Amino acid sequence: MRFRLFLLLFVSTGFANFAFAHDAADLGNLVNSLAPILLIMVVFYFLLIRPQQKRAKAHQEMISLLEKGDEIVLQCGIIGKIAKIEEAFLSLEIAEGTRVRVKRDGIADLFGKKADKIEKKTE
Repeated sequence: MRFRLFLLLFVSTGFANFAFAHDAADLGNLVNSLAPILLIMVVFYFLLIRPQQKRAKAHQEMISLLEKGDEIVLQCGIIGKIAKIEEAFLSLEIAEGTRVRVKRDGIADLFGKKADKIEKKTE
């Protein structure tokens, strides 16, 4: 009975009609055919989606903790020191007297002493 409610709520009406119209053996075949798909979905979640969410959360935390004077690496590979922090942009000094404005989304990682300190804490 519970499985029939599950079919009504979560499976398309075609599968639900199939389950009600046939006997229990056919219903078992339906479950056996859906099991590999569900297993693949669970494996994708734990091997791909969940680690990516963890990395994104850690990156967002790192961006929120940036301060003036921190050295960072942009996604394009440019390394510079933060000269000014605004809401969505940073002023980055890439050479003496040369500043560029970059969007916070373009930051790949920390660089230099602060990055070394953070890596030691996580180990």
